[in-house]
Amino acid sequence: MMIKKMKKMALVAISFLAVAPATAQDLLANQAPIDRKMKAVDSIALRSLIEAEELASPAASLYQDWNNVYAHQPTSLPDSFRIDLRDFHMPTPSRVITSNFGARWGRQHKGLDIKVYVGDTIRAAFSGKIRIVRYEPKGYGNYVVIRHHNGLETIYGHMSKHLVHENQDVRAGEPIGLGGNTGRSTGSHLHFETRLCGVALNPALMFDFKNQDVVGDYYVFHKRTYERESLAANRARGANANNGYDPADVNSTNVGKNYQTGQQRQFAEHSTRYHKVKKGETLSSIARKRGTTVASLCKLNRISKTTRLRPGQILKYS
Repeated sequence: MMIKKMKKMALVAISFLAVAPATAQDLLANQAPIDRKMKAVDSIALRSLIEAEELASPAASLYQDWNNVYAHQPTSLPDSFRIDLRDFHMPTPSRVITSNFGARWGRQHKGLDIKVYVGDTIRAAFSGKIRIVRYEPKGYGNYVVIRHHNGLETIYGHMSKHLVHENQDVRAGEPIGLGGNTGRSTGSHLHFETRLCGVALNPALMFDFKNQDVVGDYYVFHKRTYERESLAANRARGANANNGYDPADVNSTNVGKNYQTGQQRQFAEHSTRYHKVKKGETLSSIARKRGTTVASLCKLNRISKTTRLRPGQILKYS
């Protein structure tokens, strides 16, 4: 009886061993198409991830290289390009512009000069990656260049100290340096540039330092109309012909010497001024804030008293 049981167990064992390899082969054979499908899914997911990153970072489509050598190298500009201004941070809380973008002293001034003092904190305007951290004695002094995800590059010049290093990722509002008077500078200030494909754009088209805000959620660059828009932005800011202190912005808190010439006062009185509508504002509240009337706002902007205002909308108020 015992011998019969042992024979039966041996036959079962031999049968299992004979079947096992076939079963393993079947499992491998069945797994192969699954592996191919998973690889296809992984490839699709990877492509989708790359496309999503490129969509979130338009800079990837504008710039072909990354270097820590050149502050800017102009390349071909797109005919039009939408720049996302959301999630911004003002580089400085200063509201005083001491020099405009454009012609100055027989040469082109490629940015805005903002009044800051030595040691004031300078912050990144948008999130991005630090491309240049350098000292240039005959130009920018201590300066930083950041390439942002929205396609812009910003330059911060004449600082007294760097607080970041090259290839470092930074978020909007993160300190990158301290205000100063280094390089080609006649007084402490921040030289601030906004560049697209290495070409300098007027920061006033995007940043409203007086109101510590951006002009809207987006700025759409058009190569055909840019020059005209840049000049209009300077006029809208109320800057005087000498590119000096803007009389509308200067006050005793921000500037040591508070003065206006008769010519400056006359220009300030006749310059066009603008208000960017905030959420919840009405024509009545804007009129009270700007010291004018609803009727005047309607006339200047060719709207009616029942016009529905949109956040980010720009209105003339003088």
